[in-house]
This record gives sequence, C-alpha cells and structure tokens, in this order.
Amino acid sequence: MRNGFKSKFWVMALFLAVSMTGCGGDDGGGVTPRSANSAGGADAATRGAVSGEAAAVPLGSAANYAILAKTGVSTSPISVVTGNVGLSPAARVGLTGWSESYDASDTFATSAQVSATGKLYAADLVGGTTTVDLTAAVGNMETAYTAAAGRTATSAATTNVGTGTLTSLTLAPGVYEWGTAVTIPTDLTLNGSATDIWIFKVAGTLDMAAAKNVILSGGAQAKNIFWQVSGAVTIGANTHFEGIILGQTSITLGNLASINGRLLAQTAIILDANTVKVP
Repeated sequence: MRNGFKSKFWVMALFLAVSMTGCGGDDGGGVTPRSANSAGGADAATRGAVSGEAAAVPLGSAANYAILAKTGVSTSPISVVTGNVGLSPAARVGLTGWSESYDASDTFATSAQVSATGKLYAADLVGGTTTVDLTAAVGNMETAYTAAAGRTATSAATTNVGTGTLTSLTLAPGVYEWGTAVTIPTDLTLNGSATDIWIFKVAGTLDMAAAKNVILSGGAQAKNIFWQVSGAVTIGANTHFEGIILGQTSITLGNLASINGRLLAQTAIILDANTVKVP
C-alpha cells in the first residue's frame, strides 16, 4: 500500500509540473515587444496589451451618425457617406457641398452623396424630433470623448509609444496614451480578435501621412477602435483609416482619403472627395 501511494504521489506531482510549464506571466505590464527596429526615432515593434483589458467606449445616440459635428460639415467636390450626417447646434447652412433635398416636413435632407438609407440632419430642421435628437447625440458624443479621455493606459509600454511617431508598428489591444501630438508616417497595423478593444488617447494633434493605411488583422474590427484626440485630426490624401474618431476640435480628410468608422467632432469636419463608411 505504501509503495502504491508513493507511485500515485509522484505521478500527480509530475502532472502538475507539466501543467504549470509555460504558464508564467509577462513583465507585469501585459506588453510584449516581438521585434524592434529604429526608424525615424521610433521603435518599430509589435506591442501587445492583454486582450479584453479595455472596454468599448459607449457612444449613446451618437452611434446613429457616421458624421456628427457642431459647427459645420463640408465636402468638396463629392464624397460618399454610408450612414447619417448630423450637425448641431449649427444650422443647415453649415452643411456645404452636399446638394441637399429637404423633405416636406423639414425633418431631414437627402443627398446623392449619402447612401439611400442615410440622411442629413441639422439643428434648425423643425420637423419631427430632429432638434431634440441632435442635442442628445452631441451630448453623448461629448460624454464619450470624456469617457475615453478618462481611461487609464494599459501599462508603461502603452504610454508615449514611439514618443508620438508611430513608424511601422503593429499594436495589440489596449489603452494607449500620448502626452504629445501623434504622427503616423507609415502603415499602422492593429492586430487582435473581433472582440478586442483599442483606445488611443492623444493630448495633441493626430496626423497620418498621405497614401498610407491603418490595417486590421486577426479579426480586429473598426467599431472597436477609438481615437480620442484633443487637437486637430488630419488624414492624408489617399490614406485609409479605421476606427471611431472622437475629436475635440476639427477633423480633416485629404483628397480621396477613406475611413471605415465614424467622424465625431466638437467643431467642424472637412471632406474632400472622401468615402466614409459606418463599420
């Protein structure tokens, strides 16, 4: 009996030892650089945060709009928008370049530049509940901005990545924070699953170079990517962007740039033959 007990004890000990192999944690910050290469003063590294650490930023009724701004939404010459366009507290005069056609009840406008199911709304449209709806949506947009700004960075490794210059990076899910402006001079890849969340907090401006791309891999989805930016946002010509931009000031898209996401600005949005599609 004693020998049988010892045999069982050592079998169990061996099983536990094998099970624990490889179960150690990371460096405590949940961030694992996989490669490094200095370019333009920034580390070209794959940076990862523990999946699921970040929760999505609630948009409330602001999610009813592909484009929502407070002072103006202009396009020149022609853009293509899938989703609604909203403007408040500014009046319809702030919707420029859309060739609007207003319905008989003065509730909304349609445009050849907005998808068949999408409509344009402004604060001075008196039909239905347009004014009330827009006021609520703008309030929700501002609340979402504040909520995103209040998130805590996932770790030290997701703080001031690349000192604000994101060159040839692949970023895993998490909350990223910069106390400076952010420039994206190359393609930027976001790698994660369909349920992972990215929140980018930028204390200054956000600029992405022309003819570049935000690339999603591993199942990552634009609806789960949030860019909270205190300064002006400028997306270069022919560049493709992904995610929901929560801008405290203006958002400007260069000629033929596109975005799979939403443009939510607390001042104006300026388009130039762009494609905007709700994710």
